[in-house]
Amino acid sequence: MAMTRPLAITMGDPAGIGPEIIAKAFRDAPAELAGCLVAGDVATLRRASQLIAGDSALALPVVQLAGIAGWRALPPRCIPVLQTCELPALATYGQVSAAAGKAAAHCIVWAARAALAGELVAMVTAPIHKEALALAGPGFARFPGHTELLQTEAAAFAGKTVAEMPVRMMLANDELKTVLVSIHMSLRDALDAVTFGNVLQTLQIAHRSVRGAGGAAPRIAVAGLNPHAGEGGRFGREEIDIIAPAIAAACAQGLNVSGPFAPDTVFMRARAPVGQASEFDVVVAMYHDQGLIPVKYLGVEQGVNVTLGLPLVRTSPDHGTAFDIAGTGKADASSLIAAVRMARQLSPP
Repeated sequence: MAMTRPLAITMGDPAGIGPEIIAKAFRDAPAELAGCLVAGDVATLRRASQLIAGDSALALPVVQLAGIAGWRALPPRCIPVLQTCELPALATYGQVSAAAGKAAAHCIVWAARAALAGELVAMVTAPIHKEALALAGPGFARFPGHTELLQTEAAAFAGKTVAEMPVRMMLANDELKTVLVSIHMSLRDALDAVTFGNVLQTLQIAHRSVRGAGGAAPRIAVAGLNPHAGEGGRFGREEIDIIAPAIAAACAQGLNVSGPFAPDTVFMRARAPVGQASEFDVVVAMYHDQGLIPVKYLGVEQGVNVTLGLPLVRTSPDHGTAFDIAGTGKADASSLIAAVRMARQLSPP
């Protein structure tokens, strides 16, 4: 089906690997990047294109768009960029700076607002540096990362409070999808976050956001918190007192939810190797590492981070800015390409 709206890729921190993996993706996967544009800085993307080519004469040309509509009439084999930020000078690779953080943030805000307005089919975000974002000024310093910034933009667009726009993180690849009850907090705090309300809300968001086979409602498996899912209360009562009641409430609402299952086996039951069926479409995990380790073990280069609960589709590569290798041309674009692919899969027809 022909695309009626473009997909925007934000450039990420210009001092990191974001621009070069974007350039590599356009070079190496032109079919999958068709219909995409970059929200970023034209000079930064030209430098990235030259970097991966090794010779400016062989670099993929960067075409500056005058507006979103320009994506429809692009020449083949180019990197289309819409200038959505101000960067006084090219960022120094591997160096944290307020200017880089501010430029990255402006690209995210532009893409979020365009997506919320229906001008984009989805947005894919290249990695940003949290320290640089904190230096970007009072308008951005309060946000720990992409998720909180996007949540705030979406809530404002919908006329809601941030609390009324709950979001969850899903990490996924072609074989396994996991949605997390909690993300970036200490393990002790994560245990306290396993509440009836948080678990039920996670199940509801997963149900609304993940598609099963043929577009059917997803089959959701729930991982227990304790070893052996508590073993009937011998190893903890969270499964009995909190998780099982939340599952029962979700089932009463018509959701296809099962569990809680032993967390050391449920991910294998939900895994769908190429050409094979799985028992479940997605696993709800109780905390960050419980859900992310199995997906990352299958291959970080194919992992995709998805923000669920927003009125827009947002995916990102499952890695950071990699300041240590930025500017060397060594960065792998596989996760970014996978993020574009998944954004298309999650986007409405």
